[in-house]
Amino acid sequence: MNTISQPSASPSASAWIPTFGPLLKEDGCLFRLWARPDAKIELVLEKDGDAKALTLPMALQPSGMFEVQVPGVGAGTRYWFNIDGKGPFPDPASRRQPLGVHGPSEVVAPGTYRWTNRSYRPPNLREIVFYELHVGTFTPEGTFDAVIGKLDYLGQLGVNVIELLPIADFAGEHNWGYDGVSLYAPAHTYGSPDDLRRLVDEAHGRGIGVCLDVVYNHLGPDGAYHSTFAPRFYSGRHHSPWGDGLNFDSEGSERVRSYFIESALHWVLDFQMDCLRVDATHAIQDDSNPHFLTELTQRVHAAAERSGRRVYLVAEDARNERKMVLPAEQGGHGFDAVWSDDFHHHMRRRTAGDCDGYFCDFDGKASSIAKTVQNGWFFAGEYSSFWKTARGTSPDGLSYESRVFNLQNHDQVGNRALGERLSSDTPREVYLAASALLLLAPEIPLIFMGQEWAASEPFLFFTDHNHDLGRKVTEGRRKEFEGFKAFDELSADEIPDPQDKQTFLRSKLDWNARESSPHLGCLRWYQRLLQTRGVLTRKGEFRTCDAIGNSLITLHWHLPQGEMWAVIALEGPCEARDERWGGMEVGFSSEDGTYAEDGQAIRFEKETGMIRFARAGAMVLFPEAMKDEMLRRSAGTPR
Repeated sequence: MNTISQPSASPSASAWIPTFGPLLKEDGCLFRLWARPDAKIELVLEKDGDAKALTLPMALQPSGMFEVQVPGVGAGTRYWFNIDGKGPFPDPASRRQPLGVHGPSEVVAPGTYRWTNRSYRPPNLREIVFYELHVGTFTPEGTFDAVIGKLDYLGQLGVNVIELLPIADFAGEHNWGYDGVSLYAPAHTYGSPDDLRRLVDEAHGRGIGVCLDVVYNHLGPDGAYHSTFAPRFYSGRHHSPWGDGLNFDSEGSERVRSYFIESALHWVLDFQMDCLRVDATHAIQDDSNPHFLTELTQRVHAAAERSGRRVYLVAEDARNERKMVLPAEQGGHGFDAVWSDDFHHHMRRRTAGDCDGYFCDFDGKASSIAKTVQNGWFFAGEYSSFWKTARGTSPDGLSYESRVFNLQNHDQVGNRALGERLSSDTPREVYLAASALLLLAPEIPLIFMGQEWAASEPFLFFTDHNHDLGRKVTEGRRKEFEGFKAFDELSADEIPDPQDKQTFLRSKLDWNARESSPHLGCLRWYQRLLQTRGVLTRKGEFRTCDAIGNSLITLHWHLPQGEMWAVIALEGPCEARDERWGGMEVGFSSEDGTYAEDGQAIRFEKETGMIRFARAGAMVLFPEAMKDEMLRRSAGTPR
């Protein structure tokens, strides 16, 4: 067996002591497991490839945990558990599954990684630009190390927080990550725990934060051994779209709540994550007080504060519930921000014409889009024909940065029958105009990987389950989206099979495409918009978003040197005149040759404040006092 590694001083070394999983000590390792109290639990240690080299009984402690301490055991030791003579099974709180979720667990020493960028602090919330990426398809290699190789590019683009789709280990070799079962172990297919730490460390060294998508509303259907040891892990009272709900409010729920909250603390403290995006919070059912979500945010925020750090929590929640971002003392759950779907849905309806499924509630009118930007979401208690009930609450008093907007994300692309991106479904000039609205609005923008150069590759739904489970997943997916015409009109053979490895491989980004036309112009457009956004969020104050007719939307920001306007045409030809625009300077437009090879000039009459668009596009106007600063070109195309 391996000798124990002595931990060095690190941000995680003194922050907390977890109660789940193996705990390395000076004289060996303490193994711990939550199981039903009448069970017979044994620890099984491997040695020299022998899966049953040593079997040791574990004793039930007053805490309700089974424990055994083994001298001389250190990092790298592989182990299992038996229950009532059956097994061996991996540890539900394993820190590493080197051979996959059905293989042996491995002891890890988190305190031995030597961090080099411990002074990093994430940007203020209003300055954040999220870049959502899937580790497996972001690069050809599909690893944590390969993501490091793209950090300089992302920094030059103007991104300051990357958001990793879930990396908790899952069954098979490729998956979106929402079928995770080992909620403390980075996916073995992406690299080791220290590979992930190195990614975070290198990102911090470039001034980029890291947000991790975590799933605490269900466990994946393959490899979740939690109820094998503790049947109370699931609730008999609640049900979810994935089966029995997790037990957050019945007998035994204290352990279940702790398991998930410690998972969050593990990522934040042992891996130095700067933000957690909590998946589908609307699907987390809990009738107790405080609600699990409230306890989660309070404990994570408190732990971060004790360690001298700032950590954000973002909820994915479709309900437009203000309580998600209100503090606990005001009856809220205490998240820093929440995803707002309404902007995406209105824009998708307007630009690509989607009208089935949940898009039936959205008309895509300029006035509706402007209202969504001005308020942070559209539905604030109105009746939803799709949900067949009132949806949303008042946004009054909420900050703009408490909502996250996007034009694309993994769900909205990947849950389409053919995984089409918005840039594949809309004219290029419309796409550039929509992008300007996203990136110059006051809400936090999220960019989906490859969106910045209008990547043409689809992002498809892919899995690597066993044959029987894979077939059920494919069938269930068609049923879930049976209200969408694309799924109804295509045969089963025409929709890519999630289980086919080619479906996964087709979703990988082609990085060479960004250097050629028309992708390069789009990439430069995104860089210019993000450069401008940085000035606005650091120095400016957002005033209003207004619609002019059904073609134009304006964004008005106040800066120390004067007013800035973004005038965005969703279609053309159209025109508008505003005396406040008179005397202003044209900063840039989507029809400039740098961004559009076939640019059709947007005419601006400086004396009268008249703008005329021949087609969809965007023009940014600055006060004359800022002309030199805003006409200065960015450092160059990101590489």
